[in-house]
Amino acid sequence: MGIEFPEGFLWGAASSAHQIEGNNVASDLWGLEGRLPERSGDACDSYHRWPEDLDLVRDLGLTAYRFGVEWARVEPVEGQVSRAHLAHYRRMVEGCLERGITPIVTLHHFTSPMWFQREGGWRSGAAVERFRAYVRAVLPILDGVPWVCTINEPNMLAMMAEAIRDGHRETGTAGAMAAPDQAMADTLAAAHRAAREELGAAGLRAGWTIANQNFQAEDGAEAERDAWAWPREDQFLEAAKGDDFVGVQAYTRVRIGRQGALPVPDGARRTLTGWEFYPGALGDAVRHTAGKLPGVPILVTENGIATADDAERVEYTSAALAGLHAALAEGADVRGYLHWSLLDNYEWGSWAPTFGLVSVHRETFAREAKPSARWLGEVARSNGLRAAG
Repeated sequence: MGIEFPEGFLWGAASSAHQIEGNNVASDLWGLEGRLPERSGDACDSYHRWPEDLDLVRDLGLTAYRFGVEWARVEPVEGQVSRAHLAHYRRMVEGCLERGITPIVTLHHFTSPMWFQREGGWRSGAAVERFRAYVRAVLPILDGVPWVCTINEPNMLAMMAEAIRDGHRETGTAGAMAAPDQAMADTLAAAHRAAREELGAAGLRAGWTIANQNFQAEDGAEAERDAWAWPREDQFLEAAKGDDFVGVQAYTRVRIGRQGALPVPDGARRTLTGWEFYPGALGDAVRHTAGKLPGVPILVTENGIATADDAERVEYTSAALAGLHAALAEGADVRGYLHWSLLDNYEWGSWAPTFGLVSVHRETFAREAKPSARWLGEVARSNGLRAAG
């Protein structure tokens, strides 16, 4: 005996363009990486090796792959759209479809063109229309894509904006960071609405993905928790009302006391990022999102663990999926689960946190599926978890 997921449930893995493609030289992050501990460089060379990556997804038994279109490649200079790069991403979409893989495409995953940043980035009064123009340019290659993510983790993007601009790397839990700049948060919401309008007019389903931080009240601090959660997460969920879906991205929890975020408890298990080992985060995040957005389908667009111990990855993911199934049983409308990440990739300044189901040799780029990848493939094939014993 075990637990089964709904028929047609999507099982897959996720990635982002900058973290795996390599040499994203026209992007704002490329220009800042000299101040970070490590550079992305060739990354995983997935710009050239994407067929091999898709073969891995298929051969493992997974049915979906989330990947990003990189704005800085599509529009390296404002108003000049690269037909060659658009054709590249179209080949990736077709490569998924040819292999029986559901393509899930993200249009913005933290990185922007350098020109966009130099013109004020998301703080510019022209940001929304610039993003709309980019979305229009990408529309022709999205035929056959059933899920389009407009902006990845806008709440995290807004919280990290100052740190990224100043070249500092935040290593703490996202939910314990300072609240985002509200003007930037409002601009991101407006850009999401503009993208949703363009995608909807083309008959495409659109949503954005939220960094769900599992704010938990300690010692009766429910009011403080709610006040803490609104600027960092809940206002972004509010902006997803009426969307075709919303992406849930959960890794750990943040405890909130009377004075705000509390540190990870003494003696708690930690991951390579320093986050608390807390697989219950996924089920909790889905429940919270479903409560805030009744009627909006949920797609788990990221969930995983940074660990050098692959058995720990299986332990974490198994518990996370059990929690996800419990949330489904309670009525949450969840359509699929995408593990972060397919590959051990560049984690915004460091190669040390290994989230991948597949290891990548830093010099040869050779891919090797880990036991956790084969385990998740079996979960996908059986559409459920087997009972231990």
